[in-house]
Amino acid sequence: MSPSEKTNRYNEISQKHGDPWIWGIYIMLLLISIVESYSASSREIASQGIYMPIIKQCIFLGIGLACVLLLQRVDYNKPSFLYAMVPGLAMFTVVTLVYVMFFGQTINGARRAMTLIPGLLTLQPAELAKLSIVTLLSYIFAKSQKNQDITNKGMVIAACAVALYGALMIQSGLTNTLLLISISGSMLLIGGARFKKIGILMVFFGVMLGFFYIIKSNNEKKDEVLSEWKVEAPANGDAVDDMVTVSTAQQGTAKSGFGRQSTWVKRIKEWMNRDSLVYRPITTKNQQEMFSRMAQAHGGLLGVGVGKSRECSRLPLAFSDYIYSIIVEELGFFLGGMLVMLLYLSLLGRAAMIVRRSKRVLPSLLVIGMASFITFQALFHMAINVGVFPVSGQPLPLISKGGTSIIVISIAFGVMLSVSRTIANYGNKNNKAVATSEIEGLDAVNPTEIPVKNVWK
Repeated sequence: MSPSEKTNRYNEISQKHGDPWIWGIYIMLLLISIVESYSASSREIASQGIYMPIIKQCIFLGIGLACVLLLQRVDYNKPSFLYAMVPGLAMFTVVTLVYVMFFGQTINGARRAMTLIPGLLTLQPAELAKLSIVTLLSYIFAKSQKNQDITNKGMVIAACAVALYGALMIQSGLTNTLLLISISGSMLLIGGARFKKIGILMVFFGVMLGFFYIIKSNNEKKDEVLSEWKVEAPANGDAVDDMVTVSTAQQGTAKSGFGRQSTWVKRIKEWMNRDSLVYRPITTKNQQEMFSRMAQAHGGLLGVGVGKSRECSRLPLAFSDYIYSIIVEELGFFLGGMLVMLLYLSLLGRAAMIVRRSKRVLPSLLVIGMASFITFQALFHMAINVGVFPVSGQPLPLISKGGTSIIVISIAFGVMLSVSRTIANYGNKNNKAVATSEIEGLDAVNPTEIPVKNVWK
């Protein structure tokens, strides 16, 4: 097949089904997820049986695949789609985040989830928030374009949106808030914002985090002083019992999400000032990072083979927060660690290629936002596993177990495929299935468009 025939075939596939490279990355991640999530489920197998963990994972992957197949056929220009993905998703996300903040299910020391079907289905709004912030910022930046720049009003609205989401998400994990800021920064660059405005916005986020940390630290110190005073107070009948009860309740509240800054500070200090892990005794506090490093060391460069992991049976959360360590142990640094990392980086690179072809800023922001969200989350997960970042929970997109995460990531892939299919049909008069109508106020020109011949090759 000649180069021109390959290009024509490539364009034909893109116009019908979306970008083939994105499809390939998605399918590869699905296959890795099925194999490695089952391999890392030793603890679940002991309590649920041999086949139940893989059945659950396949059910969620199947639901995610259905979402991808549906969304890649939807024209993202339709008002009904935009209303559902922007204000509808934003309102639902904020409501669920507020609910979880006060009434949510405690997971690993913080309120993170809400139960939809007892024993079967839970929802983690923090995962929804990552998807929602991408669609919301895409809409805000597209509406705020002027002279290939984002207006000051648009920057203020975007800053308020990110600050609101960050404040509601910070109790579920500091890395979620940092991930939110990273996604926002990448979208600002594609949206055409000047570096001066980006710098001001980053300073604003830094100041907000600083104020939040100071307030939370003062509150925690007051709780500690009050708790110590109540413990030292002489016994005096029911009054002392009431004080002890209140103190216990306050401590429980802090542990369940509102007083986690001490945990973050401790983890950061241990990460910055730690000695060699070789000389550390394994305790309940450091067993995650110890066993994860042991798994990676055991795998070496070539790995020990699929299903032959030694550490998956004693590494806590091996099937979610530390699944990358199991991948490296079984497949090795080259075939496992590097391959998985390159898949996510390739997704970001492919999104950049799609943005080059886009004529408008809205689809450009949707594609690069979704790709940044997936890639940054994957890099955060890997950095935590190998010790570059302090310990914190962050699933590996589409590979770690977790129904909410899998479905949200699948929706992100579906949106990228929908946008890539529409962009591939620019000027294609033979394909009437894709509408290219522009909604009023969302027709701003892509400031990063680079017309390149055979860009899809």
